[in-house]
Parts: sequence; structure tokens; C-alpha cells
Amino acid sequence: MNRQNLIKVWDPVVRLFHWTLAPAFFLAYFTEEDMLTSHVWAGYVVLGLIIIRLFWGFAGKNTARFSNFVFKPRVVLNYLKDTLKLKAPRYVGHNPAGGAMIILLLISLLVTSLTGVAVYGTEESAGPLAGWLAGVGEYRSEQLEELHEFFANFTLLLVIIHVAGVVA
Repeated sequence: MNRQNLIKVWDPVVRLFHWTLAPAFFLAYFTEEDMLTSHVWAGYVVLGLIIIRLFWGFAGKNTARFSNFVFKPRVVLNYLKDTLKLKAPRYVGHNPAGGAMIILLLISLLVTSLTGVAVYGTEESAGPLAGWLAGVGEYRSEQLEELHEFFANFTLLLVIIHVAGVVA
């Protein structure tokens, strides 16, 4: 393929976000309590990246903007049906299913990160929420940890589906 025919879809911010987020998430996921300092810092990186991406979803270049790839659920379902029939239209950037996946990933990562900061505050009395969450009790702390673990695992499932969708 001639390099003049290539279309650069993703701007440097989106590329840097994606390729920094992936290793940060996996570092956080696989370190857990065994390497708490690495886990916490990787989680902070993920949270910071999500905040940047949310901002960039409104202020970034065309293909980075949410308005370019967030579709109504009906459009996403029709796109998935057309994909199964091998008749789905091509998109420059995220197709409707990819856009829905990005939104799901962002929400799941945000909840994972925020509950992680809360767990860190309740269990370790550390981090930005430690003062606010002091004395919430063991039951609430365990609930936060369960929620954190659920969303971390849910995010991993979404990542697997995301990669499968890209391959397909």
C-alpha cells in the first residue's frame, strides 16, 4: 500500500492514552496486594489517563470526540446484526459497536479506579480519600473491595471482547 493513501485516524493523544493505559491496567490487575505500591501507582496512572481521555472526548480532534463515535443503542444493535450478516458498513474510526465498547471500558475503568482509591483509603488509611473514609467500618470496606474486584474483572472481560472485536 502506498503511504500516501494511508489515513491517520488516531491522534497522538489517543495513541498515547491507549498504549499507556493497556500496560498500566495489566500492571494494576496482576500486582494486586502482593505489590501494593506498584498496584496503587498503576491505578493512579489509569485514573489520570481516564480523566485526560474524558476531557479529550470533548476537546480533542474529530475522531477522538465522543460525538464522533457514540451512537444510539438501536444503531449499535443494527450494526451488530449487520456484522453477523457480513454486511456492516466500514467506518473511519470507531464503528458503533467499537464506540459502545469504548464507553463501557471508560465507565468500568473509572469505577474500578475510584473504588480502588476508596479501598486504599479504608484499608490502608492512605491516598486522597483516606480522611473522608476513615472509620467507615470493615463491612463497608469489604463492600468497596468486592466492587473494586468485580469491576477490575469486568474490565478484563471487556478488554478480551474488545481485542476479539478488533481481530474480527
